[in-house]
Amino acid sequence: MGSVTVLAVNVTHTIDPDLSMSELLQRFPGAQRALFRSYHIGGCSSCGFRPDETLAQVCERNGGLPVEEVTETILASHEAEQKIQISPEDLSRRLQEPNPPIIVDVRGREEWDAVHIETSEFLTQELMQEMMTAWPKDREIVFLCHHGVRSLDAASYFAGHGFSNVKSLSGGIDAWSVKVDPSLPRYHVE
Repeated sequence: MGSVTVLAVNVTHTIDPDLSMSELLQRFPGAQRALFRSYHIGGCSSCGFRPDETLAQVCERNGGLPVEEVTETILASHEAEQKIQISPEDLSRRLQEPNPPIIVDVRGREEWDAVHIETSEFLTQELMQEMMTAWPKDREIVFLCHHGVRSLDAASYFAGHGFSNVKSLSGGIDAWSVKVDPSLPRYHVE
């Protein structure tokens, strides 16, 4: 089996079908979302995969899915996710402009209590309900988490519910504390 290459934003991405799922998810964190959304693979224990399985093996045991089609789906999803990310530096600039975005922190309460961006809002069930029912769908919202994975899930979720101006902070609060505000302590979740 050959690999599939797609030219996206002047960067060539290649996925080798013999790549383990663990390696694939490290390189393309949104791959699991793309696989579940398009093929119902990897969302629960009944449709999951082992970290050591290769992409080719996963495709084969899921009805012989065409590997080329699956890799194109993963790469297209990756490109789309790149477009909804904002760098810490760009967010810092946007916060200084008129009509700055609202920052919504999707981390757990302990993480929030340990460190958060002063102007951010902690996502509670009540805030989520308010966002879904009362906020304008074109309101600029930046989601953040520790490293930028959960926030990408949140941005994708809200985009899927009609919000047209959502972003995820690339690298999360960890990258923010390195690149924008070194006074914010970094932490590790155990």
